[in-house]
Amino acid sequence: MEISSAAKALRGNVARVIVGKDEIINLAFVALLCEGHLLLEDVPGIGKTTLAKALAKSLACTFRRIQFTPDLLPSDLTGLAIYNQKTQDFEFRPGPVLTQILLADEINRATPRTQSALLEAMQERQITVDGNTILLPRPFFVMATQNPVELEGTFPLPEAQVDRFFMRVQLGYPTADEESAILKRYEHDEPLQTLEPVIDNASLLEMQRAVQNVRVEDSIREYIVLIARATRAHNAIELGVSPRGTLFLYHAAQAYAATQGRDYVLPDDVKYLAPYILTHRLMLGAQTRLRGRTTQDLIKEIVESVPAPVERP
Repeated sequence: MEISSAAKALRGNVARVIVGKDEIINLAFVALLCEGHLLLEDVPGIGKTTLAKALAKSLACTFRRIQFTPDLLPSDLTGLAIYNQKTQDFEFRPGPVLTQILLADEINRATPRTQSALLEAMQERQITVDGNTILLPRPFFVMATQNPVELEGTFPLPEAQVDRFFMRVQLGYPTADEESAILKRYEHDEPLQTLEPVIDNASLLEMQRAVQNVRVEDSIREYIVLIARATRAHNAIELGVSPRGTLFLYHAAQAYAATQGRDYVLPDDVKYLAPYILTHRLMLGAQTRLRGRTTQDLIKEIVESVPAPVERP
């Protein structure tokens, strides 16, 4: 299956459940193609959990959901060894992290110790239990949600954990027409229950390999590096984008170009993706925060200030 055709089929299938969020669906597919992880940050009731379930059903992948709470333990994620009196031996009981698509719901409600249990799984695609290393299935995709406006009973994500998320997106409220369409669509039944897969596991793994061959000209590669370095030199930014962020932007541009039916990256691909890939990797200075400036504002300013490469005659 061609990547652009797969992206169109995925958008159409998930759109049967999620109204008016084609852009977000496509961005989630870009993250999945790059074997990255997605952080959904928005208020409750927007459809974050439904989006994750619809993606899992559309991709014919195994799906597990974890509701993060302050009393959640790391072993509740990874699993643990339990002594079996009949066999007189320890048996490993796998946790929910041993799946292909994992929804970490309200991840900022768990303690830092439990949050960090996801670090090895997200970065290394493996877990370690009682000294034994267990490889996670492929593809392995974490979609985490958090409520940005609720502070009571929450624990801010550590910088190391935030940096491991490939992309951060916000769903936003639907328009009046979209909200009316939601009421009509859910009037009699639940569309999620009848959703069928449109992409099989083998095709997805093949597409993940294929996006790595999308051509990136030297000038665009330099353009990505200049944007990243500009975040580190900006006087309003205390901590700029890490090399991991630069690499993620590079791979995201390749995957996005493929979803658009191209085998080459354009500067506009980089401009479009930069806010989703880079904003959550910045740490602003105290004075910058007091002035009310946001990471989104600064990334937009930086992208506009760095000259984009042009085609030479």
